[in-house]
Amino acid sequence: MSENASANELTSQYTAQVTADLERNTKEQERLSAEITALQQQLTALERDHGVLVSIQQAIDSAPTPLRTAEPVEAAEPAGSVTVPAPRKKSAAASGTRKRAQSKKAASQPARSAEKPAARKRAVSKKATPEKAVPKKDTAKKDTAKKDTAPGEATKTAQPTLVDLVRGHLAQQSEPRSAAEIATALGETHPERTVKVTVVRTTLEGLVAKAQAQRTKQGSSVFYTAADASEAAAPAQAEKEPATADA
Repeated sequence: MSENASANELTSQYTAQVTADLERNTKEQERLSAEITALQQQLTALERDHGVLVSIQQAIDSAPTPLRTAEPVEAAEPAGSVTVPAPRKKSAAASGTRKRAQSKKAASQPARSAEKPAARKRAVSKKATPEKAVPKKDTAKKDTAKKDTAPGEATKTAQPTLVDLVRGHLAQQSEPRSAAEIATALGETHPERTVKVTVVRTTLEGLVAKAQAQRTKQGSSVFYTAADASEAAAPAQAEKEPATADA
């Protein structure tokens, strides 16, 4: 009886063990099946995205590429190089006024020479007939007109040059200034003048070459300051010495 009882107990243990293993195996199969299904769905989505990307790439490759026009590259100005500035319009106007003044003087000289014999004749006639006096209103008007126009011409020709304006502006500044800033300030101060950045930069380089200004570079930008009094006086003294030696 004891042997049958032990056999039954062993059988029940095996049965319970097998049943538990079967349940665990079934659950593992279900878990793996779920994971396989999820991975299959991910694989399907990736394949679909891959097809879309391939079609987009083919469309981009088949599209014609627009021609690019080469942009003009401005030649960089070499350091220390001085370019000759273009002639200013106002200098031409001043020369025109000078030519007109010279032509007026040349035209007035024959008139004056012609007036002298007439004046002599009038003087003789005055001596002959002292009662009649001929007024000289026209000559007085001409003289007053010439006196009035002379100061105007002097003011036109006495305008400061761009070099003087740039040097004076640098002397008034306490911080370094770029060529564009100086051109803008001079244009606002002197609206009657046409101030260009390139001409101002050329003028500044000329002042630097004469040691009348100092140039500093910060990155790709160039700034200018006024030179010290001792440094500015040295080139002037050097220019005077050869002059005295030649004399």
